[in-house]
Amino acid sequence: MNYDWNWGIFAATTITGAERYYDWMLVGLSLTVGIALLAWALALLVGVMLGIARTLPSRPLRMAVGVYVEVFRNIPLLVQLFFWYYIAPVFLPMTMQDAINQAHPVLVQSLTAAMCLGLFTAARVCEQVRAGIEAQPPGQFAAALALGLKRRQVYRYVTLPMAFRVIIPPMTSEFLNVFKNTAVALTIGLMELTAQSRQMGEFTGHIFEAFIVATGLYFLIAQVTTRLMERLERRLMIPGEAGATR
Repeated sequence: MNYDWNWGIFAATTITGAERYYDWMLVGLSLTVGIALLAWALALLVGVMLGIARTLPSRPLRMAVGVYVEVFRNIPLLVQLFFWYYIAPVFLPMTMQDAINQAHPVLVQSLTAAMCLGLFTAARVCEQVRAGIEAQPPGQFAAALALGLKRRQVYRYVTLPMAFRVIIPPMTSEFLNVFKNTAVALTIGLMELTAQSRQMGEFTGHIFEAFIVATGLYFLIAQVTTRLMERLERRLMIPGEAGATR
């Protein structure tokens, strides 16, 4: 293949003359990381609450959460993103619609992508939390109640701390999925990392360099996240439990 490789293209001035191509990549990277962190914070908050709700005695509450999980897990993420960006605002009060229309497009796109990813991932986090809670010995909850703790105290001081030790590995995978799924935001016009790479390739003709660098950035952040979560997992391990000798 006769291809003119040019890694120095990242330092070249863009068509606007006010920035360089590596600035495009950095802007895309910052948007990708920012959206991922916002989405993960929302997913963790909502997912933990829903996971707890799925283990409570109230059958109507468990059924309602079950419906949420099934809906958000079984509708494609791209369809959900289009719903939140194009359709949901129509049902808002006019004052809120006006505020959205007057806001900066990048802000609206970023918040929409973060909310969509967060609610989508919350359904998956919910099931992880539920599984972690149900993995605890059945007598543990009863023993905590017998000691005089209230139900919410048992969840706060006994059940959830133990459950999170169990679900750290799958939760790491969920966070990495959030980070990688930010790429769908390009479909609503947000210039995140993948979109910036495509734009750079279209303007310069050096699409291979652009996407190789983007791939490297995705891989680097994934590796850093994985190593940090592995350290956290080792730090929180309880001696004597399965896997504690790793």
